[in-house]
Amino acid sequence: MNNKKIRVLVVDDSAMFRTVLSNALTTAPDIEVIGTAVDAADAKVKILNMKPDVITLDVEMPKMNGIEFLKKLLPIHKVAAIVVTASAVEAFEAISAGAVDYIKKPSRDEMFTFGRRLQNLVRTAATAKVGLGNQRASETTAKSLRHSMLNISRNTNKIIAIGASTGGTDAIQVVVENLPKTTPGIVIVQHMPAGFTKMYADRLNRVCQMEVKEAEDGDIIRQGLIIVGAGEFHLRVKRNGALYSVESRRGDKVSGHCPSVDVMFESMAQNAGANGIGVILTGMGADGAKGLLQMKQKGAFTIGQDEASCVVYGMPMVANNMGAVSKQASLQSIAGILIEKLR
Repeated sequence: MNNKKIRVLVVDDSAMFRTVLSNALTTAPDIEVIGTAVDAADAKVKILNMKPDVITLDVEMPKMNGIEFLKKLLPIHKVAAIVVTASAVEAFEAISAGAVDYIKKPSRDEMFTFGRRLQNLVRTAATAKVGLGNQRASETTAKSLRHSMLNISRNTNKIIAIGASTGGTDAIQVVVENLPKTTPGIVIVQHMPAGFTKMYADRLNRVCQMEVKEAEDGDIIRQGLIIVGAGEFHLRVKRNGALYSVESRRGDKVSGHCPSVDVMFESMAQNAGANGIGVILTGMGADGAKGLLQMKQKGAFTIGQDEASCVVYGMPMVANNMGAVSKQASLQSIAGILIEKLR
């Protein structure tokens, strides 16, 4: 039995918040806070000397902010970083700079749930791949994707559903950013807090060929549109005759999450059947695996991200092990597989 604790360095310029983070982590028997740092320079020295498994990192710090620190640090020292921020924009920038994950700064009444979530993120980060590098499609591949679906019928009744968790904000972008406007409607569930999903949808909308928006109850799923499930709202696919739409409603957590990938995939199985295509990407845990199996059993084509390209090979691994995946593929190749399947 492995009794080795996960060694964490807390980096924050606020003495109060260093205490909050340290206290939240030290209640976990498998986590040890080995030290704290007050800024980037202090953190660099302590990372070199203490060799933590994971660091928690504030973004707003004097002299050098957390994102710039990540950009300078990670090419040299592959340490798993969890960014602590109140800003969705900063969170996504940090992920792009190499952070494994982020956590939203808590209000007073969120302290208990914050502590438990932070502990779970530290456990995930300790097993994550750090420094996978830029996994964007090459420009040649991107151009090919943008021109490859000119012959797809505008009346296609296919729907693509994508689910992800840790590492998913960047992974989803890699899959969808070069898909042409003629691509059938896409629904996405990425584990993300309320407020952050709107910012994420807006971020994708700026870089994608397709239109991207946060889910609203009753949205019609149509060609050229990507709908991102709202934080704290389950996203379900509904069918009314030839039309598909989304139901976006609050509910209890399913498979530990709201929104839940299982909820979305199960609704795809029930209402889209063989017209569905399911994609499960990087993430810790098993959310989405059972739902993807239901999709496959109803005739849908399903794709699972492979281990080598996953930040955390959890959700796709469970799905693959239970026979829910029709094809395993690297992150960079998934968009091309989708196009070929649709053609």
